[in-house]
Amino acid sequence: MAWLFRMKNVKKLHFPLVLVLAYLCYAQGDYAPHFFDNGPYGDNGNLALFSLSEDTPVGTQIYALNGTDPEGQEVRYGVAFEPGYKEFFRVDPKSGNITLVEPLDREKQDSIEVYVSITDGRNKVTEKVTVFVMDANDERPEFENMPSIVDVPETTESGNSIYKVKAVDKDTGSGGSVTYYLQSTQDSKFSIDRHSGVLRIKPGESLDYEQSRTHFVTVVAKDGGGDFNGKEQVMSSSATLTINVIDIQDTPPAFVGTPYFGYVYEVSSPGSEIYTVLAKDGDVGNPNPIHYSIESGADGVFGINKTSGCIRLLIYPVNLKREIFNIKVKASEVSPDMDFLDFGLTTVVIRVVDLNNHPPTFFGENGPQNMFEMTMYEHPPEGEILRGLKITVNDSDQGANAKFNLRLIGPGRMLRVVPQTVLNEAQVTILVEDSAAMDYEKHQFLTYKLLAVEIDTPERFSATADIVIHLLDSNDNAPKFSSDYYIARIPENSPGGSNVVAVTATDPDSGLWGEVKYSIYGSGADLFLIQPASGIIYTQPWANLDAEVKSKYNFYVKAEDTEGKYSLAEVFVTVLDLNDHSPEFNYKFLEKTMVIGAPVKIEAVDDDAEEPNNVIEYSIMKADPDNIFDINADTGEIKLKSYIKSMDIVQNITKQKDCTWSVVVQARDRGSPSFSTTTVVKIDITEATQLRGGPLASFLMRSRDKPLQILGVIAGFISIMVIVTVFISTAMFLRNKKSNRILPNRRIRRRPRHRQPWTFKNPFKKPDNPGEKFVVEEPELEEVDNINCNNNLVDYHYRPPAPVPSAPALPPPGYGYSRPGDRQWVVPTVSGTVTAKPKSKSFRDRENCVNVALVSELKMRLEQKRMQNRY
Repeated sequence: MAWLFRMKNVKKLHFPLVLVLAYLCYAQGDYAPHFFDNGPYGDNGNLALFSLSEDTPVGTQIYALNGTDPEGQEVRYGVAFEPGYKEFFRVDPKSGNITLVEPLDREKQDSIEVYVSITDGRNKVTEKVTVFVMDANDERPEFENMPSIVDVPETTESGNSIYKVKAVDKDTGSGGSVTYYLQSTQDSKFSIDRHSGVLRIKPGESLDYEQSRTHFVTVVAKDGGGDFNGKEQVMSSSATLTINVIDIQDTPPAFVGTPYFGYVYEVSSPGSEIYTVLAKDGDVGNPNPIHYSIESGADGVFGINKTSGCIRLLIYPVNLKREIFNIKVKASEVSPDMDFLDFGLTTVVIRVVDLNNHPPTFFGENGPQNMFEMTMYEHPPEGEILRGLKITVNDSDQGANAKFNLRLIGPGRMLRVVPQTVLNEAQVTILVEDSAAMDYEKHQFLTYKLLAVEIDTPERFSATADIVIHLLDSNDNAPKFSSDYYIARIPENSPGGSNVVAVTATDPDSGLWGEVKYSIYGSGADLFLIQPASGIIYTQPWANLDAEVKSKYNFYVKAEDTEGKYSLAEVFVTVLDLNDHSPEFNYKFLEKTMVIGAPVKIEAVDDDAEEPNNVIEYSIMKADPDNIFDINADTGEIKLKSYIKSMDIVQNITKQKDCTWSVVVQARDRGSPSFSTTTVVKIDITEATQLRGGPLASFLMRSRDKPLQILGVIAGFISIMVIVTVFISTAMFLRNKKSNRILPNRRIRRRPRHRQPWTFKNPFKKPDNPGEKFVVEEPELEEVDNINCNNNLVDYHYRPPAPVPSAPALPPPGYGYSRPGDRQWVVPTVSGTVTAKPKSKSFRDRENCVNVALVSELKMRLEQKRMQNRY
């Protein structure tokens, strides 16, 4: 380039030529990129001598093209294929990673030619490489001559070859080697050479056309196995070879339908056909004609047709000297040359019998008869003989022609005939089999057919006779109710004599036995009567039903026939409640004390027995002043409006300083029609008083209107303390007794007590802290010295608490305010304080002191209320 710049001073040099010279000088320093060659077993380079298994999945990265540019320029890669050929690979231009995009099949294409290229943007190098597709065991063996049909003569000896199976596997190596097997070798007459595929008859086995004409052999061709998708895989195929056995003349004739029996009857004539025998060549594939002949036993009485095998009578039956003939018949094969070949023998038994020309016949007392009737009561004893039926059956033939069966055909299995098999003649006896089924209420008459059918004769002659049995009724049924129980409902205001329910019972017996009479009994039947004939149950004329007194009655009803057979049913009567009571309050005038934040509850009672007649709803009809109280319609709880949270708000609402208000409350039931009752509730409102003493003090204040509940809790607490004291004392006694020591007398040294005078606070003065109203000072405990210095003594001895001073019975004059004529509703808050400075105090003494103070306070309030109520 420096040389080029120096050429600027050459004036005769044209400018385009200068540019060409400059480009040539620059191009001499730009070299083409090239691939790395890592050899045939590498996985990056120029793809030369690269091989790929045909089971590689599509989408697998198989190779990485790798090259460089001498100038260090960035290179890009590419792959290309011949036009019209499938493109198996795709390359990432930047990384050179080659991905398989089409499935491989070595059996179709075992190598792939591909052009790989590398370029630095100016120079491009392209190389043609061949990728070899390696085999995987993905092909099954294929039969070349299967399925097939082979004809094999039945005389082929065992061990002989009968067919050669050939299968080819397109795979290479062990995956292309084929071995042969038979799918099932049990009970098989054949075997196969596993390498050559030659099929043979097993040693010791033979083919028999008469036993099996066709054999189906399933041959399995299995390869040697190979790798596929990273796993060892063995593939196989199967095909069926059909082997037809060819018949050879090696079996003698055989008679069909043996044994053979023929009969000669008394009306037969010479030339009559007696029996026809049939024989077939045992070689059914190519049978020969059969020739028949009599070997012995005919005695000139019978002859046989040599081609048809028909045996005929030659003389009259009256000339026969025997009743049974055993004839030996011979069947011989005839060759095409009219030579006798193999033969077979059989015996034909011919019996001379009487002609069956008389059917069975039924007889009565006066000769042949086909209709028999009788009358009897229902339900006779089982096994009883129907003596009113005198039946005889007879067949005039002889031997087997006179043997027949008797059957009785009719409804159910009520009767049975004896005997069931008759020879010539018998007296017919009919027995009762099922007594319960012979019911007059179901069948007033029974019709049966008596059937006589011959047994061993070709004609099977038969005869029938009708048997009609008329049943007479008996009282065998008890009345039965239509239901096991009856449910009735009747309003409580029903007058006496009202119908309750009608019961029904039926007796299927006829006449007087079917008439039913009703009666009732039981502890719940006192208020009811029943009509004996109709079964209508009604109330006593004087009965007064009241659901509130008793709402459920149950008793039994009895249905009885004329002979005393009966059945029972149970009757349940429910007295329906009517709304005939109004809600009632315990008192017409109620007085309640309400603590702000807590409701007071009123309660009314409705004497009706059932809902909704006894369900009560509460409502405020009138309050003075109004809009102060809310009431829960279901529970009757009255509470102040939510915005009233202190006595100051109450005093701002009303001018009455005693805070006693009157509320008219209505209690209404939900019956139809609905009844209601009103009452006046005097409510004295006060604030909650904070007490010391924990949950027990709070409980006593909440229960101040229930002194019995308070006393019960205190009594329970004292009982528990006594039990605990007894238990501790017993334990200490047992321990002292076990120690077996004698204790010296104790000496108790008492310390002087410091008594404080009783101090009373003004009960009507509002304290700075509301919680100080019921503060009880704790008394001093006496200290006890243990002179014996042992552990068997109680460390402290409690001094009995000082008596609590009585609170004033009435408040001082001027407390509270009331209008003239109003009753005094004053609930003063009185507190007594006992001050002392104890040295030490236990929790039990503190709790006892609080309890005593609260009890005194509650007793004082109860006394004040009693005095006010008196005046």
